[in-house]
Amino acid sequence: MQRIVAVGGGNIGFGAAKSEVTPLSREIIRLSGRKHPRVLFIPTASLDDKAYVRAFQNHFGRELGCPVEVLYLHRQHPDRREIRARISLADILYVGGGNTFSMIWCWKSLGVDKFLGAARDEGKVLCGTSAGAICWFRRGNSDSRKFRNPEAKLIKVTGLGFIDALACPHYDAEKERPPELKAMMRKTTGVAIALDNCAALEVVGHRCRALSSKPRAGVYRVYWSGGKYFQVKVPEGAWHSLSAVLTKDAGHRSLSGL
Repeated sequence: MQRIVAVGGGNIGFGAAKSEVTPLSREIIRLSGRKHPRVLFIPTASLDDKAYVRAFQNHFGRELGCPVEVLYLHRQHPDRREIRARISLADILYVGGGNTFSMIWCWKSLGVDKFLGAARDEGKVLCGTSAGAICWFRRGNSDSRKFRNPEAKLIKVTGLGFIDALACPHYDAEKERPPELKAMMRKTTGVAIALDNCAALEVVGHRCRALSSKPRAGVYRVYWSGGKYFQVKVPEGAWHSLSAVLTKDAGHRSLSGL
């Protein structure tokens, strides 16, 4: 049974800032079924950024009391056997933010995509923020080109396809996200899941729910239907059928009870 928590964004405690996402992180821990689960942080999208790793270790390790290990794919060069072994030993696999396109390319070259697929089948908790949210979806609304050209448009990237939708992080925090997602979805079949910072979509088996760690942060179903554009907020807290959330027609009626 798959267990995924896709977080739209939010500070985990860089520098002197306090974590904005601690309630979401606590839910990730609860979902593992262990009091002190083993967490493997995968910072590929940030090129294994040291400051990011330290902030994550402080958040999940010092603050939340979990044993934390880091899978470095840029600073170190583990072989496939080691990568598979380290993924298999973890209870929680947390993917950090950054360049989604380059991360997926790196993963596929090393077989990480296949190992994460096996982890999904084993019921491990798969989670992450920004690029680490996009990666679990079929496609994503990504700023990957901006790492080389800040003026570049957002692009559609391919994820691992565990959730059959397009994901858009930072929906409330980056002004270009809503209009560029609207344009992107004109040429994209199905539904997009737009995630505000400090909001998350939690998927357990065939059910899902919206969660947040700050007021008014939300998860939205975004799509075109009959020439009209819809942005429908997923009610927070209550469980819904995942297929209903990912179906356009469900946007014209309440999700309650589905």
